[in-house]
Amino acid sequence: MDRRKFLPFIVFGIIGLFAVLVFANSIFLTIQPGEKGILFRRFGGGLDKEQVYNQGFHIIAPWNKMFIYDVRIQESLANMEVLSKNGLTIKCELSYRFRPVVEEIGYLHDNIGFDYHQRILIPEIRSATREVIGKYLPEELYSSKREAIQDEIYQRTTDAIGEKHLHMDAVLIREVVLPPSLQEAIEKKLKQEQESLEYEFRITKAEQEAERQRIEAEGKARANTIISASLTDKILQEKGIDATKELAGSQNAKVVVIGSGNDGLPLILGNN
Repeated sequence: MDRRKFLPFIVFGIIGLFAVLVFANSIFLTIQPGEKGILFRRFGGGLDKEQVYNQGFHIIAPWNKMFIYDVRIQESLANMEVLSKNGLTIKCELSYRFRPVVEEIGYLHDNIGFDYHQRILIPEIRSATREVIGKYLPEELYSSKREAIQDEIYQRTTDAIGEKHLHMDAVLIREVVLPPSLQEAIEKKLKQEQESLEYEFRITKAEQEAERQRIEAEGKARANTIISASLTDKILQEKGIDATKELAGSQNAKVVVIGSGNDGLPLILGNN
């Protein structure tokens, strides 16, 4: 057998194997959990914005390129100084959670790119925070309106990034730092309000107790009135006779005088 006939095939096989080894990282790829991919076809129309590749193993042509995005919920912090409604500077720290819209990562990559956090999210969250806090007084941010302010910042940011293929999951105000003198004044005011509420509670409780006693006394008075109206002279005389009989049968030393006392009842005298 002439082995020289197989020499071209062997050469092409070696070249092919060498090419596979060289371009292995471009041909074989794995999309990890929590990630999605979009494919750029160099000779086939460019970026395919409609098809999103799921996690797992994929084989692509070596001249194409897969762009992989982390689509899990991510968290970041923003520290900033903002002006309140009365012009005072307030330092606040925000925590916000976000992620790309999975079905739209092709458009996200085409319009913005991997640095969407720096280019879009940070400016929008800062802008919304300044606009919202600028409508409130420091004491409202420090206490009563904090949750409402969070919700408003969240809503403004959500509206701003909705058309940019991003999703805002939550916005939380983690810390608020006011000027020391203002913070002390607010805390003093809150303490006074708490003491006032406690005083009102004690007054209300005392009034309720007084009302309960009044109702109880009126009930006893009505009961005594009913009993008094039902006790005639004959009934009282009968009860007196029964009581005299019980005393006469008692083991205690006594003297019973038979006769007529007040109301016609026997007189009972004696001691132990």
